[in-house]
Amino acid sequence: MAPPPLQPQWVTDLSSTTPSKPKSGTYADPPGYTTSTALQPSRNKSSKSAVVPRKQPSADEMDTLKLKKAWELAIAPAKQLPMNAIGMYMTGNSLQIFSIMMVFMLFKGPITAVLNIQNTFSRLETDGNRGQMMLAKAAFVGCNCLALALGIWKVNGMGLLPTTRSDWLAWETVRDPIERAYFMPSY
Repeated sequence: MAPPPLQPQWVTDLSSTTPSKPKSGTYADPPGYTTSTALQPSRNKSSKSAVVPRKQPSADEMDTLKLKKAWELAIAPAKQLPMNAIGMYMTGNSLQIFSIMMVFMLFKGPITAVLNIQNTFSRLETDGNRGQMMLAKAAFVGCNCLALALGIWKVNGMGLLPTTRSDWLAWETVRDPIERAYFMPSY
């Protein structure tokens, strides 16, 4: 008869129990669970295992970080343009409630963003980066203008922009003819 096969190491690890401190709960630990104190090796008080606190960034480093975050905010509307363009393409050019609401939201977002530009960048603006922040704000306005241009393209595709002469017929005057021609049949 052959000897029984040896058990894998993970079965042995799950079978062994480690003494754990008593808990206030009535449930026992699941098999194979070890507390974090049992896994950590004992440390001497003389060993230097103190956590070194993180150094606070200087004012220049904070200005650089704030400027980087401002540029992320400024370019964010441009990152939405491809998705908005796909959405505008998928809604079609007919006048339906879905396409009208998509166009409304396309106009509403950039307009409210430009109106709230000071609130958007106020927490990032300091005296040290005020000049550089103006460039980021200009990029933010430019990206939102691109989103508005996308909305205007969609409205034009829907036929809602008065771009042809027939759209302005109410303001056209009737021409007075210089001469008239009449046809008289002969019998």
